[in-house]
Amino acid sequence: MTKIREVGSLCALDDKGYIVNQSDPEKINNKFREVIQLINESCLSALSKEIHSIYIRGSVPRGLDIEGISDVDVIVVTYSNPQDIDLDWVEETQQFIDRKFHFIKGVELVFSPLSEFEESKYCSMIPFLLKTYGICVFGENLINKLPDYKPDISLANEHLIHLTSLMDTAKQGLSGNNDIEDIKEWCSWVMRIIVRAGGVLVIDKEQSYTRDLFPAFELFSKHYPEKEQEMRVALWYSINPLSSSEETLKFLSHFGKWIEAETEKWLNVYNPTREIHLPL
Repeated sequence: MTKIREVGSLCALDDKGYIVNQSDPEKINNKFREVIQLINESCLSALSKEIHSIYIRGSVPRGLDIEGISDVDVIVVTYSNPQDIDLDWVEETQQFIDRKFHFIKGVELVFSPLSEFEESKYCSMIPFLLKTYGICVFGENLINKLPDYKPDISLANEHLIHLTSLMDTAKQGLSGNNDIEDIKEWCSWVMRIIVRAGGVLVIDKEQSYTRDLFPAFELFSKHYPEKEQEMRVALWYSINPLSSSEETLKFLSHFGKWIEAETEKWLNVYNPTREIHLPL
């Protein structure tokens, strides 16, 4: 089992309070360069005329990767809507790269249309992730054209408005599931969502933001000490996921239900009408 490591940090802020992107190509561990090259080649081979640019985000471009734990998170910007593109090759490609490089936990390819970057007037999640955590590894770099972001209520809303639907998606994926590896993936995914949501719940109090799990856990625990142990369990399951769908669903029906209720309270204060136009 993997121990909880006190790694990660809060996002740095500039003198105007905007989040500073601390990712840098020079920080990438050399062993990941072959991974990135294969990702680029695979995407370009499958979608030679559709790809505008490719980005890596998360711990890898910050040099904070942990062997066997860190994913390689990829965002591919396409000229067309991904819904109109043949992406049947993606799962097989991800699995091939996973098997080839044993020091990574996995590869996640996410596709987003160029229009989301050109027309976005709101705090939209994928442009936000690129602006604050990403680097361009192929094509025209959109990052410098994106707006700056502050750790404020608008950013918290973009995260929390989707929490219940994401939790429901996880529950659907887990219900009746007997595939142990798939159950573990769902468990790890939903627990990361819970831990990060905990940190986001206190943005208005802390004026701080992070996607790193341990500092998000610390932010949450500072303001919800009575729930610290349960959030620590969520953090533990995010890196040591359960293999039982029943046990995972049981946790979601208790602490997961609580954090959904707490999120609803937050939204009732800061977004009571739910009139929102924020693409996921």
